[in-house]
Amino acid sequence: MSFTIQNVLIPVESGYETADVQVADNCISAIAHNLTPMGTIIDGKNKLLLPGFVNAHTHSSEMWQRGIIPPLPLELWLAELYDFTPLEPEQVYLSALGTAVETLLSGGTSVVDHLVLIPGQELETIAAAVRAYQEIGIRAFIGPLIQDEPLTAGMPVGDGGIEHAAYIRSTKATLELIEAAIKQFHNPEKGVNMLLAPTGTQLCSDALFEGCIDLGDRYNLCLHAHLLETSAQKQLAQEKYGCSAVKHLQQIGFLTPRTSLAHCVWLDDSDIAIVAETRSTVVHNPLSNLRLGSGIAPILKYRQAGVNVSFGCDGAASNDSQDLLEAIKMGSILHNITDLDYRHWITPRQSVEMASLGGAKGLNAADEMGSLTVGKKADFVLYDLTSLSLLPRTDPIGLLILGRPTNAVHSVWVNGKQIVAEGKVKTIDVDDLRRELFDRSEWTSKRQSQTVSEIEAHYRQVMKLQGYS
Repeated sequence: MSFTIQNVLIPVESGYETADVQVADNCISAIAHNLTPMGTIIDGKNKLLLPGFVNAHTHSSEMWQRGIIPPLPLELWLAELYDFTPLEPEQVYLSALGTAVETLLSGGTSVVDHLVLIPGQELETIAAAVRAYQEIGIRAFIGPLIQDEPLTAGMPVGDGGIEHAAYIRSTKATLELIEAAIKQFHNPEKGVNMLLAPTGTQLCSDALFEGCIDLGDRYNLCLHAHLLETSAQKQLAQEKYGCSAVKHLQQIGFLTPRTSLAHCVWLDDSDIAIVAETRSTVVHNPLSNLRLGSGIAPILKYRQAGVNVSFGCDGAASNDSQDLLEAIKMGSILHNITDLDYRHWITPRQSVEMASLGGAKGLNAADEMGSLTVGKKADFVLYDLTSLSLLPRTDPIGLLILGRPTNAVHSVWVNGKQIVAEGKVKTIDVDDLRRELFDRSEWTSKRQSQTVSEIEAHYRQVMKLQGYS
């Protein structure tokens, strides 16, 4: 399959220029002026071509609870989420499709799904997400979310302590399950990549982390985890390790150039130096960090230290959407209030590079995607510069990142295949998806989480919140 996009606007160092872009064998074969047409001809006039963004951290199945969880910090928010999580594989399939559609229509060509597994149906859960992502055609990086400690272990002990039930699965059984999933589902040629993805230091033993490191080395896979999302996790790490979570992960070998770390809100300067030294990637999830009151990650410090940073939406019950452009805008301008030196602030062009090449680097795929470069995969997005939200004409990338683009994505290609055309997803019936999501859900506004009521007093005590006694 080959095609030529003619007269399209592309960013260059000095600004923009109009060029032709040709694709052959799923890769960019030429970028130049007045190329001899090859294959299908696509009119790029008044359109901007950018590399596809990476939605570098989300949890697709949370879509079933978006808009319903009240304002709570992560530790209590999780308790409510899991009280109402029981799903069927078909729901996982539908929410993965929904996640992919929203990602594609906001400039994303790849998604990192930290996939919550249905107990007892773990491989069926993964199979459902794989089916969805392959049907729609987005490039998927699936990290089954694993832990070997119960939810209550994710809170600091403090002075009181709290009873912990045994986790549902042993460490050994969990690692065996993940290895089986790798053997069954890892298929980069068909757009599905498996990740080793322990949830984080707050709910995982060293044995689980070390087992993931071993599997990552044996199968040459990337590692992914949450890291110091909340101040409670920072406090807990000191209790568990007597040092920072970052230092501990470095000591056991989890931090590598193939490792991406979601959130990274509560790192100090010595932690940031370690992340830079190990060439790990930080995935910035600004909207969920605000939604859950987790804090503002020190992204400008990361960038000044040379740390690779990418953007994620996080799950659709903590954001509560998968609009990647919204996450990129918030994750860029939010930091203007953290540093008075405006020369450190993130420019729209830097935001685009973080969302595309930064995301690719975090997945050890920068040689294959992340920029408009001859030889790289044809994962790119065509934006309609006549869209009302991108007018009047000024700086196209500035309009895209700093504005509120609506219906701006015209076309999307993943691995050379056109997935979106004229603003519509071509590979699945989105109207049918809408009906399924509607029919399988119901309006609700009030519900009571048993687990939140059981653990809230302890949380308030260890976090020294008023009225805990």
